[in-house]
Amino acid sequence: MTETNSSIIVIPCLNEERHIGGLLAQLRPAAQRVGARIIVADGGSRDGTRAIVARVAAVDDNVVLIDNPARIQSAAVNLAVELCGDGTDYLIRIDAHGGYPDDYCDQLIEEAKETGADSVAVSMLTEGNGTVQQAAAAAQNSKLGTGGSKHRHGSQGEWVDHGHHALIRIAAFRDVGGYDESFSHNEDAELDHRLREAGYRIWMSGRTRMTYFPRASLGGLFRQYLGYGRGRAKNVLKHRVIPKLRQIAPLMVAPAACLALLSFVHWIFAMPFLAWAAICLGYGITLAWRAGNPGLALAGVSAMVMHFAWSLGFWLQLLNGQPGRRAAA
Repeated sequence: MTETNSSIIVIPCLNEERHIGGLLAQLRPAAQRVGARIIVADGGSRDGTRAIVARVAAVDDNVVLIDNPARIQSAAVNLAVELCGDGTDYLIRIDAHGGYPDDYCDQLIEEAKETGADSVAVSMLTEGNGTVQQAAAAAQNSKLGTGGSKHRHGSQGEWVDHGHHALIRIAAFRDVGGYDESFSHNEDAELDHRLREAGYRIWMSGRTRMTYFPRASLGGLFRQYLGYGRGRAKNVLKHRVIPKLRQIAPLMVAPAACLALLSFVHWIFAMPFLAWAAICLGYGITLAWRAGNPGLALAGVSAMVMHFAWSLGFWLQLLNGQPGRRAAA
């Protein structure tokens, strides 16, 4: 059994009635083992989410429901730490729409203690149900879709600059001012930048990981990656950081699409866009052929949606020119 630690497990959520009950049932034994309280920060759910959490909280004092008027995840976590973080050592962040091993919290705390890390990040395995979601998952698990980022492809345990947020020491979180609530997306990467600037260290777990379930429609995928692109641009504007090489290539997608509009002048203007589209579609077809699953051919289309939306969001935010603000200490 894991040695008792004082922690809070924070679940930002909005309209998650299909998942929240099962997630709480899984986390409650873990919370008992690691000495944690579970804080569900609800952003104004209009389905049965709040009623489900309230029923659990009525029989378990270790489960707390709080309101998150700002609705976004960064504000939810900040509020949970403000209200419930005093006297605690660790913040464990849980996504309501994710899947976790039963010993997820135990492993995070053990690695934090063993490594002395101020933050423990995890890698993500994306899974889907149905043709569109499975294709989106295949794209997000691929280097074509995510550029080979470490938190998308697993780790043996290593020090990193950024990863999917799982555990953060409350003292470090508060010292740098928590999440910047002007970020609706990419707030984790922005916080990691400030943690590193302040001398804190981030460890990528080699023992546990989470499962992520992507958007089940191409429209939802587009809106998600449009937000990711905007968030990355806000990081660039706020911290004057240069995008990594794996991020520069997809940045050119939206300009290539604009250039293709001039193809009526000469066909050469369409070539960059057509070359990119051919690579993505060819990847999807190859993936489908290797897996013996024709539906996975849509992974190429999913990758195109992700690239274009991310690039468009980045350039729109960059042209808008509004960086994020510092979170309040």
